[in-house]
Amino acid sequence: MKNGFVRLAVVLGLITAAGPFAIDMYLPALPSIGGALNASAAAVQMSLTVFFIVLGVCQLVYGPMADMFGRKPPIYAGLVLFIAGSIGCALAPSVEALIGFRVLQAIGACAGMVVPRAIVRDLHTGHEAARLMSLLMLVVSVSPILAPLAGSALIAAGGWRAVFWAVTIAGVVSLLLALLQLEETRPAERRAETSWSSVLAGYRTLLADPAFMGLTFAGAFGMSTFFVYLAGSSFVLIGHYGLSPTVYSLFFGLNAVSFFGAAQLNGWLAKRFGMAAITRAAATGLAISMAGLVAVTAIGVERLDVMTAFLLIAYAFLGVVVPTTAVLALDHHGEIAGAASALMGSLQMVVGSAVMGLAGLFADGTPGPMIASMGACALICFVVTQLSLRLAPAVRAPAE
Repeated sequence: MKNGFVRLAVVLGLITAAGPFAIDMYLPALPSIGGALNASAAAVQMSLTVFFIVLGVCQLVYGPMADMFGRKPPIYAGLVLFIAGSIGCALAPSVEALIGFRVLQAIGACAGMVVPRAIVRDLHTGHEAARLMSLLMLVVSVSPILAPLAGSALIAAGGWRAVFWAVTIAGVVSLLLALLQLEETRPAERRAETSWSSVLAGYRTLLADPAFMGLTFAGAFGMSTFFVYLAGSSFVLIGHYGLSPTVYSLFFGLNAVSFFGAAQLNGWLAKRFGMAAITRAAATGLAISMAGLVAVTAIGVERLDVMTAFLLIAYAFLGVVVPTTAVLALDHHGEIAGAASALMGSLQMVVGSAVMGLAGLFADGTPGPMIASMGACALICFVVTQLSLRLAPAVRAPAE
């Protein structure tokens, strides 16, 4: 059972990581792509922006498909599209073609963002679900830790197109794992009960559920602290602090280690203290640590080591907030887990993208605006988490 538990986490984690891998490995290639395709920075940035937008929108389709046709067919279809899009990106003759193939790549990657969460809900609830979700995230952590470094090495050795060939290989490996190792967790009789009309009814039910919506937005604003860091950290750490791209990649990965390392405690913490209790405490810790960073930055302390220390603490708390809010939000919606996972992922991606864009309006290459935006997101996460758990106490008992 234990070996099967870990094996499932590895398979689901690698499938989920396909999308993040296509983002994180690609970041160091942005300047090279602009030069090679004679494109402006804004045009190259658009290839990243459309990826996020498509990831958010398409989740609303994959979730219902996973409920109607089972969990495996959407994963197969998504990974095939992801592989085709990655090959197209590697061969793209212009920035317009690159953007188009990034859209196709994102449509495919979206399956891996939705279906694995539904599979977790099919198999487990409560602290066991938190444990599996955290193990899955541990596998996904390979992307932000290693992908930027791998991307830098590939660009140096074979140019920016080598990044997309590597992403293609990752997609092929994920598809083989899905074909050979993944079992169907949505029985045929349950699929027969699902139709597009029932999906729309399910979305209405979810939108009217204050616990689901509140916890979804709590997770969204928690994740937005990382979205803001993702968008602004290269300008701050490389431009303001003078780090090399390689050293920047190490700093980027360090925060990921904190996030995913803390996430591995979720199963044990939930079993001992209860899911709602650790979610509330983690949201509080995230808000306090980010408030501390905002305060020291406001009084003029802009040392890199100070910022790094606060972020390590904050992202450790975030590693508890993100999976536990997801488990609590999905806990009462097992019959429509695919749709619930899709709506959650879509809303969180839209919120994160909007926050990232809004924070970018104030960015000036210094730490202040980035840190202030992250602090605001942490505060909203704290408030929404407390209100969600207080207004919907019934969500607590089954999960604990």
